Amino acid sequence: MKLVFAGAIGGWELILIFAVILLLFGARKLPELARGLGQAIREFRKASREVADEITATPPDTGEPNSVQKKPGEAQKNS
Repeated sequence: MKLVFAGAIGGWELILIFAVILLLFGARKLPELARGLGQAIREFRKASREVADEITATPPDTGEPNSVQKKPGEAQKNS
């Protein structure tokens, strides 16, 4: 089976989508909708940036339970 909508959205499709949105919401609501969409995109980017920063800032796991970082050259004591 062939996928009918496999291509990218073209100019006529964008105009049709914009016309349908204009008919549904009216000209007065479009700026409010665009503003809300812009704020949502900003919040999403901010949250994803914070998560990425947390991931990169997490110290590596040493594998020791309740590990205390030992200084180089400090010998392990076996009693």
